[in-house]
Amino acid sequence: MILGIQLLGVIFGLFMLYLTFLHFKRKEFTINETGFWSVVWIVFLIVTLIPRILDPILESLNIARTMDFFIILGFMFLIFTNFYTYGVVRKTQKKVERVVREVAIKRAK
Repeated sequence: MILGIQLLGVIFGLFMLYLTFLHFKRKEFTINETGFWSVVWIVFLIVTLIPRILDPILESLNIARTMDFFIILGFMFLIFTNFYTYGVVRKTQKKVERVVREVAIKRAK
């Protein structure tokens, strides 16, 4: 029997698969990116429909509930994305500073 939260998860997973496909069709994602995200969403759908598949992992990590596991993974993902985004922003900021400096020097001459 599918619970309400599982139904919501399935709808979300299918929607994200569709968005991934749209990004690929618009040439915004490469074939590798599309493949990666498709695998992520398919695994998400499998785990949503068959949550017991995670039981061996939960037992080995001494985690009592599946939801606790997902909350931990969510925090880890958010920390990683914040760190990655910070690195990208810093790199972009340095490039912009270099370009602005070069333009200023050229205009000063």
